[in-house]
Amino acid sequence: MPNAYQQLTHRFQRLSRFAHLGAIAGWDMQAMMPPKGAAARSEALAELRVLRHQLLTEPVVGDWIAEAQTLPLSSSEQVNLHEITRQYALATVLPGNLVEAQSLAGSRCEHAWRTLRASNDWASFEPLLKEVVSLAREEATLRAEATGVSRYDALLNLYEPGMSSAKLDTLFGSVKIWLPDLIQEIMARQASLPLVPPQGPFSTSLQRETGLDVMKVLGFDFEAGRLDISAHPFCGGVPDDVRITTRYSEDDLFSALFGVIHETGHARYEQNLPREWRGQPVAEARSMGIHESQSLFFEMQVGRHPLFLKQLRTLVLQHFPQQPALEEDNFIAWNHRVTPGLIRVDADEVTYPAHVILRYEIERALMEGNIEVGDIPDLWNEKMQASLGLSTQNNYRDGCMQDIHWTDGSFGYFPTYTLGAMYAAQFMATIRQKMDIDEIIRTGDLTPVFNWLNNNIWNKGCLLATDELVKQATGESLNPDHFRQHLITRYL
Repeated sequence: MPNAYQQLTHRFQRLSRFAHLGAIAGWDMQAMMPPKGAAARSEALAELRVLRHQLLTEPVVGDWIAEAQTLPLSSSEQVNLHEITRQYALATVLPGNLVEAQSLAGSRCEHAWRTLRASNDWASFEPLLKEVVSLAREEATLRAEATGVSRYDALLNLYEPGMSSAKLDTLFGSVKIWLPDLIQEIMARQASLPLVPPQGPFSTSLQRETGLDVMKVLGFDFEAGRLDISAHPFCGGVPDDVRITTRYSEDDLFSALFGVIHETGHARYEQNLPREWRGQPVAEARSMGIHESQSLFFEMQVGRHPLFLKQLRTLVLQHFPQQPALEEDNFIAWNHRVTPGLIRVDADEVTYPAHVILRYEIERALMEGNIEVGDIPDLWNEKMQASLGLSTQNNYRDGCMQDIHWTDGSFGYFPTYTLGAMYAAQFMATIRQKMDIDEIIRTGDLTPVFNWLNNNIWNKGCLLATDELVKQATGESLNPDHFRQHLITRYL
């Protein structure tokens, strides 16, 4: 007869397999599914989500947890039990009918967003988002009552355990002080540099081939994943079948390419999570902040390193003819230009935090009930004007409708992007102390860097709490000074 801990691991193995099916069905919904399949797929995914919720929240699971806590377990098993207990506690707060309602409302809103964003139709999008927000507030209230924290912090905990809005206010408050002057100083310096913009069109098929070449350089395992197209770039699937997507514009050579590099960072993390624990919570990614640290490490720390850009240029020229914009100096300078823009996913790494802080401030106010959905467009425009000097008045497509995250109720996710940038800078600072990173990138063989990431981040899964993971890897807790110093060093 299996003991209580073994019963739990069996149950979570089943949950993991159902999650696998849901992840692939969700990827297909965004990347491959014909439009008329939306309603039926939404219902199927909602059914699957409710089934997983029921399996996770059965009273017997609580009994097994209580009994397992009395058993002699190894240290790793104890950590796994801790993560099991955490997931059980998070799930039991929510009733099944709310889980189902959120899944259906999120699917409806996300599917409609794909066409409504393209047509700049906020009026039609607003009621769909209102439903999602209403359900998210209901969830936030239940979680806040159960944990004794604010509604927003209760949602933030889903993505970044141990983080709070008070800590974010300190971290982001500092960034808001030094970032505006840094942006202006960099732009003033770059103003004297004549840049030649790339001249398209750039064939989608050739962009795809270039992206595949870069993924090979970055170590993506094509026997455990693939690259496709979606309305919004993302990384999904499971460690043995990682699906990454990007979106192409034949007028822009670099947006999709760096989107691929970003998502490859996510994918390498997923593909190297602890295999011996697959199917258990301890084998999952530590947090979304750590997940974003990997994508931004690939995209920004490595991808925009001048020596990597030289190699990237070589790959580009294997698919596209030479032109003045692709001369080496111009190629590097073009990919280092700092220019405030409306679109977050296309933003340079200097202005990017402004996009994240804007969203953080709006979504927190929204979840705490201080603003309503109808207030978002004007507030977005006001904050965009204040932070980057740009207007989104009546431009919903490039303003408050540009991201996919809120469509399915992912409130509390956005801060992890800038946390990830801070972690990534700290990891690179540590790597620089241990090896000659410039020489490694110059050789084109990034294996030593990937080995460090694997040994210190990827194969740790959830074996360590976020702060302990960062301390063991770098010798200190999150230190945002590394991020600021990185930007100063690279751009000034």
